[in-house]
Amino acid sequence: MIRIGILGVGTVGTAVAQILAANADIIEARAGKRIVATHGVVQNLARDRGVDLILSDNPADVVDNPGIDIVVELMGGVEEPYALVKRALKNGKAVVTANKALLAYHRYELQALAGDLPLMYEASVAGGIPVIGALRTGLAANHIESIRGIMNGTSNYMLTKMIAEGVSYDAVLREAQELGYAEADPTFDVGGFDAAHKLLILASIAYGIDAKPEDILIEGIEHITPTDVEFASEFGYAIKLLGIAKRNEDGVELRVHPAMVSQREMIAKVDGVMNAVSVVGDRVGETMFYGPGAGGDATASAVIADIIEIVRGNTGPMLGYKKGLESGLKLLPAEAIVSQYYLKLKVIDRPGVLAAVTSTLGEASISIASMLQKPSRIKDHVRLLFTTHACEEKALRAAIAQLKTLEVVDEAITMMRIEG
Repeated sequence: MIRIGILGVGTVGTAVAQILAANADIIEARAGKRIVATHGVVQNLARDRGVDLILSDNPADVVDNPGIDIVVELMGGVEEPYALVKRALKNGKAVVTANKALLAYHRYELQALAGDLPLMYEASVAGGIPVIGALRTGLAANHIESIRGIMNGTSNYMLTKMIAEGVSYDAVLREAQELGYAEADPTFDVGGFDAAHKLLILASIAYGIDAKPEDILIEGIEHITPTDVEFASEFGYAIKLLGIAKRNEDGVELRVHPAMVSQREMIAKVDGVMNAVSVVGDRVGETMFYGPGAGGDATASAVIADIIEIVRGNTGPMLGYKKGLESGLKLLPAEAIVSQYYLKLKVIDRPGVLAAVTSTLGEASISIASMLQKPSRIKDHVRLLFTTHACEEKALRAAIAQLKTLEVVDEAITMMRIEG
């Protein structure tokens, strides 16, 4: 019998214990051994969890318990779970975690500490979608050319509503909070940080990139307006918050930001709270993984899949590479991004303004692909909306800096990247 101790018996932890009990026979048949959740750690012992566990408010009762074979970490946060996972590994216990923030900051330290001990984390990215297993095993023969993913259900739900109903960001945020999709402080989701943590985990497996959230480009959806949504739709795009990794001969781009995506692409059709990740391998081509990115049962399903793999003895390198045999790829700076772009400017409506704007872009070697003029609510002002041909981000940022010096340009300039 394999005994499981759970650090954090909340929504996901409860679902893990319930599924292990309810599906015990099929799980035993697939794993080859009986797997039983026996202990759990909670903050509030008075609350009924509806599970048959020995509950404690002391993590030592799990991580130092000689009768526990596998520790499941579902606490959230970074430093406290890091200390507890280290302690469990030092005690010779296998670990399964769903904690993306922990891995975004400490995955390489944990890999070094774990050594040959299993440390699994399928549930840390995209909930019930088995994209980590696909990268570590199913696509292991491929050089990964790119990863593009909708990895945050809250932001995707909000953008879907903005596109379908033309509502403002503030209005749809209030609705998402009322429905429980967004927290009272939604910054972690709408600011792109949740998606960034997940992207960093995938990039470690695909490319061996040891980067922290502070090292990569992260932008959220807070400044997207109905005008942006209308323009995107008019030119055949949907707006999605994407986590993007791209490999070229110089290194790897890692970035999280809203992007205009062609409505013809599969990822543009992923709506609501669902997640999707596209992975392009040099041999297999594009594969797409779609499903629920959160929720108790979906996330617990991924946790238990990792437990079964450990019991079967199938682990392999935690981050996909044997030590000393990593890819050698480096992280590229944000200025090296090459993309098409969308620009929105509010300008004074008078002769020569369009010429001044296009001339400034031309001097920076920015070529315009399309242009649209929209009325502004402010008298004697209009909005100019552009898309560009592909250019380097460094050049575009320089062009924006020059545009801001023109006396005819009013307010901030909006920029969004175009993917596909």
